[in-house]
Amino acid sequence: MNASTSASAELLREVTRLYARAQRVVADCCSTTNTQCHILGELGRAGPLTPGELGTRLQLEKSWMSRALDTMVERDLVSKDANPEDARSWIVSLTPLGKRRFKELNATLDGHAAKLLASLDEKDRQDVQRALALLLNVLREDPSATCCLPSAELKKELLCR
Repeated sequence: MNASTSASAELLREVTRLYARAQRVVADCCSTTNTQCHILGELGRAGPLTPGELGTRLQLEKSWMSRALDTMVERDLVSKDANPEDARSWIVSLTPLGKRRFKELNATLDGHAAKLLASLDEKDRQDVQRALALLLNVLREDPSATCCLPSAELKKELLCR
């Protein structure tokens, strides 16, 4: 690894660390815990999942997932319904309130990102957007970044149900 690559790696880690911290602070204003925030986001993007699938995607232990989901059921953010494919498990989905909270959360986090980007001039904003799009494509191809997501074939099968 040369000095330029090392500096880029360090810069990427620092940007993601600071941005994730800032987003957690902003999300806290929406009265959700970090874990609830992640669960809302994952269910909002992916749709209904089993607790096991959700735990795998978020890399949360079964006990953490169970406690978080129980709290979210009590707060009417998610529902747990019998899984028609497996009587031993549940399907977790957002309730109408959970969907509203997901939209509010996204709007809050999008507003925060827009505020950060607004401090850049137009050319720099375009450069950042281009760099982020490139990085996203690289991450989507990286098995370590997508290890917990279903394969394209499984995604297609799940969408067709």
